[in-house]
Amino acid sequence: MADQETSKNINPEEDDLIREAEACACANEEACTDKTSADPDVKEEENKEKESSENPASEIDVLKAALSASNDRYLRLMAEFDNYRRRTAKEQLEIIETANAKLLEKLSEVLDNFERASLPENRGCDIEAFAKGMSMIHDQFEKTLRDAGLEQINPVGELFDPSCQEALIKQPSEDIEENHVIQVFQKGYRLKHKIIKTAKVIVSAGK
Repeated sequence: MADQETSKNINPEEDDLIREAEACACANEEACTDKTSADPDVKEEENKEKESSENPASEIDVLKAALSASNDRYLRLMAEFDNYRRRTAKEQLEIIETANAKLLEKLSEVLDNFERASLPENRGCDIEAFAKGMSMIHDQFEKTLRDAGLEQINPVGELFDPSCQEALIKQPSEDIEENHVIQVFQKGYRLKHKIIKTAKVIVSAGK
């Protein structure tokens, strides 16, 4: 009775609007269902989620395979780097050996001249000729070392520098200022701006 009274009280226009709204709602629901079933990406994603939830072991296998591939790639990179390091070290050693070979070749020429000067037939020559020969060999030896980058440190008259000099004693001097080098007792050597041997010197203590 109540439903019949309610339906009697509804305006015919309102009844039409309600029916139209219900029809639109049904149409939208059917369209959404059709779109979801028709979209392959959505369907595939739903299938993956369903498979993942139903079979978690497959996801673990995928992760294990990815981890194994990463480990293999890491090991290959480490092996390639180790080979590169060894190859570089070998090349550097070969460069050093080649440079030493060139220097030793020039030094061997100086040694040959010393041996020629010491031959019995040359011992009977006069002292002046012998001294001249020794001076020429000395100049040759010095030039060989200089060409190889060796430089003598001979700081007579210069301010004492503890970074490349070693003071043996200090003594008074009338000509050399205080803390300046009076005499070089033993020369120092520098190889291409690097000190390989400090000069042993006597330093002035002033007047």
